[in-house]
Amino acid sequence: MSDVLIIGAGHNGLVCAFYLASRGLKVKILERRHIVGGAAVTEEFAPGFRNSTASYTVSLLNPKVIRDMRLYEHGLRVVLRKMDNFLPTYGYEHLLAGRDGLTRAEIARHSPEDGEAYDRYARDLEGVIRVLKSWLLRAPPNAGGGPSDLLALLQLVGSVGRQSLDEQRLLFDFFTKSAADILRRYFRTDIVQALFGFDAVVGNYASPETPGSAYVLLHHLFGEAAGVPGAWGHAVGGMGAITQAMAKACGGEGVEIALEAPVEEIIVERGRAVGAVCGGKAWRARAVVAGVNPKLLFDRLLPDGAVASEIAHRMSGWTSESATFRMNVALSELPRFTSLRDPGDHLTAGIIMAPSLDHMDRAFLDARRQGWSREPIVEMLIPSTLDDSLAPPGRHVVSLFCQHFPYQVQGGWPARRDEAADHIINAVDRYAPGFAGSVIGRSALSPYDLEERFGLVGGDIFHGKMGLDQLFSARPMLGHADYRMPLPGLYLCGSGAHPGGGVTGAPGHNAARAVLADRRKLMRFSR
Repeated sequence: MSDVLIIGAGHNGLVCAFYLASRGLKVKILERRHIVGGAAVTEEFAPGFRNSTASYTVSLLNPKVIRDMRLYEHGLRVVLRKMDNFLPTYGYEHLLAGRDGLTRAEIARHSPEDGEAYDRYARDLEGVIRVLKSWLLRAPPNAGGGPSDLLALLQLVGSVGRQSLDEQRLLFDFFTKSAADILRRYFRTDIVQALFGFDAVVGNYASPETPGSAYVLLHHLFGEAAGVPGAWGHAVGGMGAITQAMAKACGGEGVEIALEAPVEEIIVERGRAVGAVCGGKAWRARAVVAGVNPKLLFDRLLPDGAVASEIAHRMSGWTSESATFRMNVALSELPRFTSLRDPGDHLTAGIIMAPSLDHMDRAFLDARRQGWSREPIVEMLIPSTLDDSLAPPGRHVVSLFCQHFPYQVQGGWPARRDEAADHIINAVDRYAPGFAGSVIGRSALSPYDLEERFGLVGGDIFHGKMGLDQLFSARPMLGHADYRMPLPGLYLCGSGAHPGGGVTGAPGHNAARAVLADRRKLMRFSR
């Protein structure tokens, strides 16, 4: 028997396992795929071409997790993009963003007034982000909880109360208003608004005009790469290099990982989770930690009657859909954008093909009305410009992250996957003529494919929409935001728990703390 059984060897499951095993617990992970990593994996998608299959860039991975797991010592190497972002247009206008004053200079090139506004925007964000980052590695106050939750609530009030009234108003605005409302307060130029507005729709099936989208924008600003706050980087070898390093850290602490071991059902005895059934075999443990989407956990893995009917009904309504279509493309040559034709550092950046908030709004409305975006929002990365291990000499690999392509599409995704992929390739070709002709291989993952391959219910990359009703103390539900599910012995460590999606490791870290705290209480009680 294990002390803890973890369902899923995604990055959060690995993080949770490491922290538990490092405290002397016997930990077993059951992973349904043939490889660890969940959505953070590197796989060959065309002969000689490898790339990150789903998750595709580094910034949000928590520095404490990196240090504690000694990921760099286990082989992880992160390199910075030479520029952070490049926004092309169909014409010759473009916008660059990056370190050492580049973002400020580029914004001022388009509009001196927006350049001055950027200084104010950066100052205002600093206070808001500071408060939110202080809660990344802590459980939020739990509605209906006990003394510890009351203390957490007082700490939250204290952290907000230390801000000025203007800062408190701004924090409230970011939680309630649309990204467009916020950004138009500061900036007048379309492409400048688009630079920041893109973060509001990444993995978010919404318009930047949607109330609450400003928070999703904030969520993507918490991170750092290679020790540089706010920077974006690339894991050499792809995102799988992160989870392979995590697996090595877990192995060093004695964690056992079973691959090709899909869990069929959680075992519940006398009102407590005591293990899981996999391949007809019962794996027993004193606690079970799930790294899966909450909807998958409650709808498919828990037996009928394991939780109260009102809980089961509530979780059946958990919203999971990010309308994301993910492609990897093998190229014979680098793309040449009309806006900036010659190869350069801009090709190491996140290339955002969505030059205005109106463009993003239309992409959302098209998807709602017509099945998918006529002019999709596309972010391109060319990781082979930073990492020559991914493609043959002279060739390149491209990641395309595309919005909005809903889970439900007329005719079904298996029949229309290639049609959508062609549509996306042609959309990119409008910005970089000749791109379509340089494609020599590709893989395409629709929302359906993301669900089938990675267990991302509804194709949701965040394990649940990052809306106001599914955030903080309501993630995954009021009363159970502390990683303890409404079934004794069952915990949640995936992105469906606070603080939400992205390759952060924070839910795994925090869930391990909850398991360890409960174990200490049990040991004190048994003395």
